[in-house]
Amino acid sequence: GLRRLRGDGLHLRVRLRSPPPAADAICTLRESLKSNKNYIFYCQSCGDIVVKDRKFLRVLPLPSENWSDLVEEWCCHPDPFARSTLHPQHGDCFLGDTFFLLNSGNESHVPESPKAKENTRVICKRCKTMLGETISSDTIKYYVTEVIIQPAEGSFSPTPRSQFVQSMVAQCLLELSSAKSTFRFTIKGDNGKTYILIWLLNSDTLLVESLGSSSSQSIFTPFGDILMPSSGPVGTWNAVKVLYQPCIKCRNKDLADAWENDMGVHPLKFPSETCLELLLILGLSTTSLPPSLRCMNSFQV
Repeated sequence: GLRRLRGDGLHLRVRLRSPPPAADAICTLRESLKSNKNYIFYCQSCGDIVVKDRKFLRVLPLPSENWSDLVEEWCCHPDPFARSTLHPQHGDCFLGDTFFLLNSGNESHVPESPKAKENTRVICKRCKTMLGETISSDTIKYYVTEVIIQPAEGSFSPTPRSQFVQSMVAQCLLELSSAKSTFRFTIKGDNGKTYILIWLLNSDTLLVESLGSSSSQSIFTPFGDILMPSSGPVGTWNAVKVLYQPCIKCRNKDLADAWENDMGVHPLKFPSETCLELLLILGLSTTSLPPSLRCMNSFQV
């Protein structure tokens, strides 16, 4: 099946025999957080300790973000939950789609009395990265892309930034597509803006790269690490295949508005800086494909 495509080089199909890749070292929060175990929370960017020894008596999943909109469909009388909010106690950890809620207790990096929107941002003391935001006087939201959680008896092992971001976002997409049969997502910043539209195509792609002509070795991101991991003479790893559209600077506004009003599209919220990082990661991934495989209809692959 060897053929030459204009501007694209030679294309061929080969049968490959390769050992399966190791399971992703970054497991989901639902799997990694257990009750009655001690954990330390680290800033993913610099490794500074964010939350010291914390033991959770309860680790509970939150209802989906639009649960309150659906209450009137369930109840024949006025919303019984209108005045109640979900606030974790000191021994609680509540898990959302892209974040977890903790009782802030006496964490020193949490703003004492947030008045303006910018004062609710929770910032790492060492590297000034945004880690999350305060929800109330005693509740703090940490984003899964900004914090590494490890058992207290273990030691901190850093993960390259771009590798961590794409792994955590892929986990979010896989969990939601599996639980809710949702395959279209809007990536939103903490400022409320939509940055990316993502359409999950499949989750069983296997990427293979020979060390002899390693294209990823020369791709360095602004995060200071190589975009894709490689192991041995042939690197293999699992990947998800997505279609995406950038929405920065009012691009694809009509499509973004249509997705905004579509009940089949699920919003995912991250810090605005992380949304831009993710857009850069997607762009670098696209440019590593042959030109003829970079687009599908109006979407980038």
